[in-house]
Amino acid sequence: MKRLPPLFKTATLTLLLGGSSVFVPSSLAQTGGSATLTYTVKAGDTLYRVATERGLKPEDLLRINGLSSATLSVGQTLKLPSGMPAPAPAAAASPTPPNPVTSTSVTPKPVAPAAASAPGSNVIAGVTVRVPARLKMGDGFVLRLSGERAGEAVVSFSSEVGEDVRMPAETLTPIGAAGEYQVLGRVVLGKTTPLVYTVKVGNDVLRGSIPVSGLDQPIQHLTLPKSLTDRLTAPSRPLEEKVVEAAYALRTPQAWSRPFAAPLVTTAVSSSFGQPRTYLTGGPVLYHYGMDFPAPVGTSVRAVNDGRVVIAGTYPVRGGLVAIDHGAGLVSLYFHQSRLLVKAGETVKRGQIIGQVGTTGLSAGPHLHLEMRVRGEATLPTEYFNRLWP
Repeated sequence: MKRLPPLFKTATLTLLLGGSSVFVPSSLAQTGGSATLTYTVKAGDTLYRVATERGLKPEDLLRINGLSSATLSVGQTLKLPSGMPAPAPAAAASPTPPNPVTSTSVTPKPVAPAAASAPGSNVIAGVTVRVPARLKMGDGFVLRLSGERAGEAVVSFSSEVGEDVRMPAETLTPIGAAGEYQVLGRVVLGKTTPLVYTVKVGNDVLRGSIPVSGLDQPIQHLTLPKSLTDRLTAPSRPLEEKVVEAAYALRTPQAWSRPFAAPLVTTAVSSSFGQPRTYLTGGPVLYHYGMDFPAPVGTSVRAVNDGRVVIAGTYPVRGGLVAIDHGAGLVSLYFHQSRLLVKAGETVKRGQIIGQVGTTGLSAGPHLHLEMRVRGEATLPTEYFNRLWP
C-alpha cells in the first residue's frame, strides 16, 4: 500500500486545548490557617511529573523541599507553593467553559521496560528506559528515561532508515529535568515491522524493539468533482509544500506545560486517521493523515496547546491553514478554515481561538481537518487529548 504523496505528507494535525486550569489530584491537601499545600507521593510518581502537572519547574520542588536528589518514595510528603489552586476533580467543568475540552476518551498504551542487549535489562549507565509494550502504525509515543544521567542520553530510531520518513534515525536529545526525561517517537503510516530504538549514555549503548501492528481499515473510494481535484495541480502547489515542509523541519524548545485538548467541542468524526483511500477512479491508494471533525461554518477553532504560529494563509489544498509549532518537533495543523484570526509569528495559548471552521481548499463540506506531526510525520490526534504527552 502506498503512502500519501508529498501533498498530504506535509499536512499537520492540530488539537485545541480547552480551559486553563491545572488538574490537582485529590491527594493534594491544604492545611488549616497556614495555607501550606502538600502532596503525598503515590506509586509511579516522579518529581518531574508532580511538578509539570502543576505548572511548576522540577528545580522549584527540589528547592522548596530541600531535596538534593530527584528520587521520590511512596508516601513521601512534598511541600507545594501556597499560591496554587485548591484541589479539583479531573472531570470538573463549568457550565460554560471559556475553552471547552472534548469528551473523547483515550486508552493509555501499555508500558513495559525496554528490551536491551543483556536479557531482562532495562538500565543503561544507571538510566532506566521505559517504552510502550506495543504500538500501531500512526502512533505518537514517548520513550522515557529516568536517573541521574538521563539528561546525558541521546536517542535514535534506527528502523526509520529505509522508510519513507523525513530525517530518518535523527539523533534526538531528551526533554526534561531533575532526572526525568522524554523523547517523542512516531510510527509512520504503512509501517508494520518492529520499531527499533537506540539509547546511548556515554560509551554505553542499549538497543530494543517494539512490535507494531496495522490499523486494518477498509479502503475508502472517494468521488470528487473535477473542480476539487484540479486543486492538486494548481500553480501555487509547490509553494504550499515548501511552506509546510519548512514547518516540519523546525526543532525548537518545548513550549507547552499543560495537557493538550481538542480544537472543537465535538466527538463526531467524519473521516478517521490513517484511512486508506483513493481520490481518483483507478488512482493509487493513499492515507488520510489527519482527522476530520464536522462542524458548521464559523465554528471557533482553538489551539490545542501553547506554541508559535508558523503558518497562517490560504492554499489550494489545505485551504485556510494555521500551523502551530509546539516545540520538541511537534507541529499541529488546522485545515479548510473560512477565517484566520492569527498571523505567522504570533505566540498563542492553549484554547485560544485561531480561526473558524470552513470548507476551503480540497474540501467537500464544512469541517476541520486536524493533524499532529512529530518531526514531520502524522500521528493519531486523539492520543494527545487531555494528556501532557501522547
